[in-house]
Amino acid sequence: MKLTTILCCSVLILAGIFSAVYALTGFDLLLFLLFGNVIAFRAVCSLAGIAAAWLLFWLIAFRPMKFLS
Repeated sequence: MKLTTILCCSVLILAGIFSAVYALTGFDLLLFLLFGNVIAFRAVCSLAGIAAAWLLFWLIAFRPMKFLS
């Protein structure tokens, strides 16, 4: 469970970095790294969506912020 959460966090961080590069420069770094393969690009984007759904589930189920207050 911990490894899955760490992997999902790293996928979302990388997706955020690629999105920030695209937003600031107009150059799609992820598409460039995938050699223009649109199918692989869509697969990576869907993987980022699944990672976000997993982290949302993890935050609701385990409530890691409950003991911070």
